[in-house]
Amino acid sequence: MIRTAEADDVLGMVQLSERKRREYERVRPQFWRMGVDSRTVQKAYFESIIASTLKICLVHEDGGRIDGFLVADLRPPPPVYDPGGLICVIDDFAVAQPELWNGIGRNLLTEVMALARERGAVQAVVVCGHHDEPKRRMLEATGFPLVSEWRIRAL
Repeated sequence: MIRTAEADDVLGMVQLSERKRREYERVRPQFWRMGVDSRTVQKAYFESIIASTLKICLVHEDGGRIDGFLVADLRPPPPVYDPGGLICVIDDFAVAQPELWNGIGRNLLTEVMALARERGAVQAVVVCGHHDEPKRRMLEATGFPLVSEWRIRAL
């Protein structure tokens, strides 16, 4: 079941987010190093998102357990671009297991895009780590081609 996130969902969202961040940190610790107090910071962040009318936060619940969530931020595009309206930026997006991207992940994405369109968004942007193959495959299959790369190196 997909629904709007509520305050009681925050701990489940934090658990999924921490699992995803640990995975990302193992791949590129310089870029995705977890903060010392990341759990507390993430909890407060999710609580503020749920209370915000400027963001869309959805969860997928199965048997009383959160096994997927997505946070979308509706905002004007950067001033040098003009897609014709608001953009929907999806950064926090996780599922409990990699094999759930094609079902739960895809369904969360479909739902948030419909809600974003209703609020005036004309374009969606999804953040995805280069190594995150299951998520990348789902995004490609749902019409999200790769359009940018960020590269990092220590100074």
